[in-house]
Amino acid sequence: MLNNKSILITGGTGSFGKAFVKTVLERYPDVKRLVVYSRDELKQFEMEQEFDDRKYPAIRYFIGDVRDFPRLRRALEQIEIVVHAAALKQVPAAEYNPFECIKTNILGAQNLIEACLDTPSIRKVIALSTDKAAAPINLYGATKLCSDKLFIAANNIKGGRDILYAVVRYGNVMGSRGSVIPFFLDRRKTGVLPITDPAMTRFNISLQEGVDMVLWTIENARGGEIFVPKIPSYRVVDVAEAIGPECEKPVIGIRPGEKIHEEMITTSDSHCTVDLGKYFAILPTTGKHSTRRYCELYGCTMVKTGFAYNSGTNPDFLSVVELRKLIRLHVEPNFAHE
Repeated sequence: MLNNKSILITGGTGSFGKAFVKTVLERYPDVKRLVVYSRDELKQFEMEQEFDDRKYPAIRYFIGDVRDFPRLRRALEQIEIVVHAAALKQVPAAEYNPFECIKTNILGAQNLIEACLDTPSIRKVIALSTDKAAAPINLYGATKLCSDKLFIAANNIKGGRDILYAVVRYGNVMGSRGSVIPFFLDRRKTGVLPITDPAMTRFNISLQEGVDMVLWTIENARGGEIFVPKIPSYRVVDVAEAIGPECEKPVIGIRPGEKIHEEMITTSDSHCTVDLGKYFAILPTTGKHSTRRYCELYGCTMVKTGFAYNSGTNPDFLSVVELRKLIRLHVEPNFAHE
């Protein structure tokens, strides 16, 4: 699929970017060009130690910011596929520095959209979203919702260009920086694992599952979809039990901008959501196909009116034992439970 293709990934030195680059180089040894676009020269230097262009001649490291439109245009020359992973993601930092988050997550998204429209070689643009973009209550989620809307609406202004835009939305990546599992692993030695709320739940996806979903989307997107994976949930109290059953677990209350349960599809989205089997897709309310017509063309089914995809009502929950196995597999191979 990606052999002989030229690909650019924004935010390419982040956790997702590094996993995406590794997977592409392993599965598609004849990829023509793989451009890592990011603004952090140190991270690019460190990444180059693992993915050296002498060993992987397709790879390129391009310093730039999605806020910088001319630089984006230059980086996109002769590119065919774009994966947009660049974002400011920390909820407290976004609340304290709101317009900085807006400039990257919203204005940067529009810069990329327009730069891709101006680049004749580009055929597909896949943007990464987050569960926090569904019914957002914090600025980070609100900026990602705006970004999603911009990418979906870009399909309406492409004119006769042979290009499509689609979005991938998924939940917490297991073991990602700043998430609850590495936090609990670090705090385990203190004997205290603070719990925000005993009822709190989250969706769970591994980094590799996220990469695989983006690759699936590159191959299967028709344009205008927000793709959502069917993934399990976990209870935060079960994560604490899996990591430190002997630890104290005081309840400290939720932090500003947090939800008890996360959503990826709201009831308001149900009238334009379809079931693709392994994934859901939220379809645009305007476009060339109605939801029913999309199902007829691509062999999917419409969800029931009022359907919602919520981490608290999800029928698939990870047990304490399953969480321990996944932590060893995806986060800390040496993790052991006494």
